[in-house]
Amino acid sequence: MLTVRKKDGAIEPFETGKIRAGMEKACEKRPVTAQQIDEVVLGIENGLRDDGLLQVTSEDIGQRVMAALRDLDEVAYVRFASVYQEFQEVGSFVAAVASLEEQPAAPRPTTTAEPQ
Repeated sequence: MLTVRKKDGAIEPFETGKIRAGMEKACEKRPVTAQQIDEVVLGIENGLRDDGLLQVTSEDIGQRVMAALRDLDEVAYVRFASVYQEFQEVGSFVAAVASLEEQPAAPRPTTTAEPQ
């Protein structure tokens, strides 16, 4: 059973629902589908299990979510980062946005809409 060590030292069972809830909040009103969120959550869970870990920190999970959101939707990434990293000042927010410009996300596949 995989457990999570929280910032305050508490240990609790790993729950994908918490990752999903955080991502859904960050992706609200963004062009991100529920399927994309499910794929990221499953990928994070599988990655942790593949690493053979019995316990993971909440920080590690947060970093994995941020990395996935950065490639999925930059606005959702900044939203999640602002809560996860507990931005206390505008400078922290500006630095997060600037980091997006310094290291572009992986290219997204282009899709064409079919006429209706």
